[in-house]
Amino acid sequence: MNAMAKFVMLAPIPGLLVVVILGMPGVLVGGPWTALHVAGLALIGSGFAMLIVARWQLGDAFSIEPRATELVTRGLYARIRNPVYVFGLVLLSGVLLYLQQPQLLPLLVPIAIMQWVRAGREAKVLVAHFGDAYRAYRAKTWI
Repeated sequence: MNAMAKFVMLAPIPGLLVVVILGMPGVLVGGPWTALHVAGLALIGSGFAMLIVARWQLGDAFSIEPRATELVTRGLYARIRNPVYVFGLVLLSGVLLYLQQPQLLPLLVPIAIMQWVRAGREAKVLVAHFGDAYRAYRAKTWI
């Protein structure tokens, strides 16, 4: 895995740990654990774990700008074309719930739209490079 891919995969860990520690009941906010805390922490944990797996499986095919070096169709990518985007939204949803801010969940809509647009740009690059192989892959996967 190239250095940029490793950095992008590991860089969020310190910030995420700060969010989890500061969001714990009794650290910055008083009160007991609530269902929102528990649900948020579950979404943070599962979203982050799956995000790391997706980035790991993408390997050197990872890039900031759309480019076609390899058509990754194994692991999570066998079912979901853009698991990094999907699990990124799961993770962000978890952060908002964990920090007791469910009213901010609608802010995920513009983020999801931006990811959808980005995925469309990536798909154009992949169709141009891999043609029918990418079309067949797209036909059997979700998002």
